[in-house]
Amino acid sequence: MKLKNTITLAMVALATIMSTDNVNAQSKKAPASCGNTKKTKKAKKEIMNVSVMRMSSYGNPEDVTAKAGAFAIVPLKYDYYAVEKYIDEETMYIHFSKHYVGYLNNLNKAVEGTNKAGMKIEEILRTMDMNNATLRNNAGGYYNHNMYFDVISPNGGGMPEGALGDAINRDFGSFEKFKEQFSEAGAKRFGSGWVWLVVNNNKLQIVTTANQDNPLMPGLDVTGTPILGMDVWEHAYYLKYQNKRGDYITNFFNVIDWNRVAELYGQVLAK
Repeated sequence: MKLKNTITLAMVALATIMSTDNVNAQSKKAPASCGNTKKTKKAKKEIMNVSVMRMSSYGNPEDVTAKAGAFAIVPLKYDYYAVEKYIDEETMYIHFSKHYVGYLNNLNKAVEGTNKAGMKIEEILRTMDMNNATLRNNAGGYYNHNMYFDVISPNGGGMPEGALGDAINRDFGSFEKFKEQFSEAGAKRFGSGWVWLVVNNNKLQIVTTANQDNPLMPGLDVTGTPILGMDVWEHAYYLKYQNKRGDYITNFFNVIDWNRVAELYGQVLAK
């Protein structure tokens, strides 16, 4: 009877993820025999190892598809809910599967049958005809969002180290001063746009661009190679933050993957 009770309670604990205290209390009812004691300890260990599997309400990012073309989806490296404390799941889902994929599909349509279909996205941006609004907006949207999603991580936050950390201290005075300037640039970017950390002549600079422009494009009043991009379009934050863009910017620092930014910085310096 005691063994039956133990097994029954173990099953209930497994189904409802009982607390450790409840599991320990139940273990006291285990039969005295050596064999049954081992089984009970094993059952308790299995109960303790149970973890709750979070299921997204919006499916798996890996299942997102786009129309076939010269350019393809760069897969999201994490689930939609991975950074939901700072960027909510629904926003991530809409941002990636709708906005980003929309730019990608329109980009492929714009370059179809042209020599640009064989170019890298960076080359398209550097040689952009700025009067070609369709290509400008969608090539920019594709590149910009690739970088945005790439430098976000559920393990982000903290401070950059190594060569990047040294460069930030050199060019901004300190990491805190960099954060202040980056945040201020984001807050002051009127309407929709982006804030960038770029490498320009081997120095780090903070610049902003409107709409889906970026510093690689010709004819702008800013230049440089981006290594970090923050989207300040309302679609990036409005569901969670509404008109409080400043809160979104503050929390964005909690998801920045500084290791990835450091890799991009190293790649730029190596060219």
